[in-house]
Amino acid sequence: MTRRLFRRCATASGTALAPEDQAAVDAFRAMLAALRTPEPWTPGCAQDVAVRVGAHIERAHPRPGDDHGPDVIAVALVHPDTPHAAAYAQRYTRKGWLRCETVTILGLWQPAYSALSHAASGLNLPDDVGMSPAHYGVDVEARQSDGSGFTALCLGPYTQIRHASRDADRLTTALQGQADTVIPGFTVTATTAAFDFDDRENYTDPYDVDITALLADALA
Repeated sequence: MTRRLFRRCATASGTALAPEDQAAVDAFRAMLAALRTPEPWTPGCAQDVAVRVGAHIERAHPRPGDDHGPDVIAVALVHPDTPHAAAYAQRYTRKGWLRCETVTILGLWQPAYSALSHAASGLNLPDDVGMSPAHYGVDVEARQSDGSGFTALCLGPYTQIRHASRDADRLTTALQGQADTVIPGFTVTATTAAFDFDDRENYTDPYDVDITALLADALA
């Protein structure tokens, strides 16, 4: 009977790894270190963050001015190799600005996370990334003492919360002194809220218009 002996190819004990093998080992160790000890993120730091999207980790770019919220900030998911990702554009689908709960932020983005992204697996981002669009609105509501009432005016969408807050403050100023009498039996208030895409036909575009005139028309 003929016996064939097979020899495994491996690096002998004590032999240095080939440069490409050492690079792979170093990258793997860096990824594990990044997962074990992520760099803490603080609101308003204006740096990219790492967030979980399903079983992957993605790079998210906070929207300037909307990265201060303690509970939710606005982000855009970007390719992990940004700004050197043009060659992989077909593998990534930009989702626009999204509402990101801060509890889902692992920490500041580190290049070591790239191996855990959809792009590293040659995948597009899924249709559902677990984050809703980050647009805002202003609701002018008339309420009775028992909580019942109606919405008199909806403005939006706003792409930045500071713009929505500014207009809500302007309308609140316009209502001062008459919020309880402008509609007898109702208290009228203007507040910021998340933009409801399912009800978008009932919103009025707030740009290039006089919002106080819109308020007067809505309450007339």
